[in-house]
Amino acid sequence: MIDSPVFALLKQLITFDKKIPQPVYIQVSQQIINAIQRRYLTKGTILPGTRNLSKLLEVHRNTAVAIYDELASQGWVEIIPNKGTFVLEPEQTTVKIKATSQKINEAYLSAKSTGFPFQTSFHLASTSQLTNAKFTINDGKPDLRLHPVHQFTRWYSAAMKRKTLIKKWNRPNEFSDSIFQTHICNYLNATRGFHVNSNNLLSTRSTEMSLYIVSQLIIKQKDIVLVGNLSNYASNMIFQQAGASIKTIPVDKNGLDVNYIKKHFVKGSIRCVYVCAHRDYPTMVTLSVERRLQLLLLAKEYGFAIIEDDYDYDFQFEGSAMLPMASADVNGMVIYLGKLGQSLFPSFQTGFVIAPKNLISEANNYLQLLDKQGDLIQKQMLSELINEGEIYRLMKKNVVVYKQRRDCLCDLLKIHFTEIATWKIPSGGLAIWLEFQPKISLVQLTEEAEKIDLFIPKTILYQDKNTCAIRFGFGHLNEEEIASVIKKLKKAHRKVSL
Repeated sequence: MIDSPVFALLKQLITFDKKIPQPVYIQVSQQIINAIQRRYLTKGTILPGTRNLSKLLEVHRNTAVAIYDELASQGWVEIIPNKGTFVLEPEQTTVKIKATSQKINEAYLSAKSTGFPFQTSFHLASTSQLTNAKFTINDGKPDLRLHPVHQFTRWYSAAMKRKTLIKKWNRPNEFSDSIFQTHICNYLNATRGFHVNSNNLLSTRSTEMSLYIVSQLIIKQKDIVLVGNLSNYASNMIFQQAGASIKTIPVDKNGLDVNYIKKHFVKGSIRCVYVCAHRDYPTMVTLSVERRLQLLLLAKEYGFAIIEDDYDYDFQFEGSAMLPMASADVNGMVIYLGKLGQSLFPSFQTGFVIAPKNLISEANNYLQLLDKQGDLIQKQMLSELINEGEIYRLMKKNVVVYKQRRDCLCDLLKIHFTEIATWKIPSGGLAIWLEFQPKISLVQLTEEAEKIDLFIPKTILYQDKNTCAIRFGFGHLNEEEIASVIKKLKKAHRKVSL
């Protein structure tokens, strides 16, 4: 059998990778199925025995047995005791197109590139980086380990059994005030000082989706959009893709410099101002009350929109969170973006837009194109968690943990970084703005850090002639991990400073 044509064919066709999550027996069985579909293995062909197959693939015999069991369970082979394993040919429901490739192992492989031109976008180039480092610093994300796994399973199961869910699935186009929207509005009115109803609310999958829809509505080619001088790379990508001309505004200890706008721009020249009033991204500075009022008045006078991104409103450690500018907007100048459910799994977080009724109506038209049905299970579950107060309880419990982690980080920074960096203890949020003095090469810092198992992504580095800082996200690290990260960061800094 080892010298048979079937053995040689399988040797040529089958490859697998033990490093990927998919089991080897699944990888191999799928390739044998592919060979049967392509008529390389015809009906009645006898396959190598499990011992010979294990030798061919250099795997354990149990893996070879699992391969044939998988093929048999799907009806591709018949295993006859004491006789062998024979190829079957399940009834075809569709006619396969014959491949023109001359190489037997390349037929039906996906093309590596298109045979036609298309428009590429530099602005949407991926910022993701791969690493094998044990520790990572991010820009301030929650810790998945704090999420209530067992409770989540119970909530999800309960939501799936609701009779109202089936009704919503069968009537996805029905425009009415849903319980979900009502509960979100009630929650936002109670926590953020709003006075809104479902006509003022658009629910989306994420803040990025919210901003994309808003930018498509209000931004035309070459419209001027003002952002903070460092700003959020993700929001900038969305604005640039919409055709905006982005201009930067200085940010100081009181937040965005509104007087700068007055001095350098004239009425009618600005389309919108993007601002993280509660905590500036990336510096964590809060926009002062005086400047909030100035910006609201200037928006009315100059006729521009304010996009207020409140990305981490719920993570407040000391005192009360300052209410959003949108809560004091009587002229309809503010578009408020936020997210809900950050104490749950990421897939169950939801974004939302609060704005005047006429803009929300148009935004809904865009949402119907992008995400017509949405996640009905998510909405059902979140609606119940809001109504029962569970979202608020989870948030309060997690805030206690995150505050302890912030304090731990600041204590360790005081020990290891007092002479080489400055920072301010934020009143909330899951990141710290860490500025290095004297300045160093942040690129070299990341290279040295990765050598010792610490990954620092390029998206949290901020370096120019005036700035040398990182947005140090700590929320995903426990206190022991924070201690390890600080030691590694200090060691990498020492290497760069030599």
